[in-house]
Amino acid sequence: MRVMGVDPGLTRCGIALVESGRGRAVTALDVDVVRTPTDMELADRLLAVYTAACHWIDVHQPDVVAIERVFAQNQVSTAMGTAQAGGVIALAAGQRGIPVRFHTPSEVKAAVTGSGRADKAQVTAMVTRILGMQTKPRPADAADALALAICHCWRGPMMERMAQAQRQAQEAAARHRRRVAAARAGGQS
Repeated sequence: MRVMGVDPGLTRCGIALVESGRGRAVTALDVDVVRTPTDMELADRLLAVYTAACHWIDVHQPDVVAIERVFAQNQVSTAMGTAQAGGVIALAAGQRGIPVRFHTPSEVKAAVTGSGRADKAQVTAMVTRILGMQTKPRPADAADALALAICHCWRGPMMERMAQAQRQAQEAAARHRRRVAAARAGGQS
């Protein structure tokens, strides 16, 4: 499975591609950070992130795009910019029929380090070790994008199976309700 991991942001947007192997084996295929200047118009910054995402998707053909879910931040303007950047990346994937999955920061940290409260240095160190890299990915946005892709490689298939089981259970419950309603309606005539 090829996973494009994205640490969304307007100033710096980390994008990485990882391929999963047997078990928990993962290989980094590419990583970069898209930068936009803070004095650029918002629409132009979003267009730059979108264009980069389209290029990455078209070149690398990922099976899924894993984006960090905007969870909670102190500065609303920062959270909004992050969400907007994530949105244009999800749009680029959706236009190409590629599934998009969102992971919370604590979920990513827990997958990569074993602790949902790990700091950026711990995440970077574990990403470096997991991928067998000679040097730490820089800046932190690059390491975070790699961590998102790793997280999805390890947790995504299980999450998909759980979602499928939940859908099947809901469908079975709906069929049961219809049968009960039909039986009641048939008994009243």
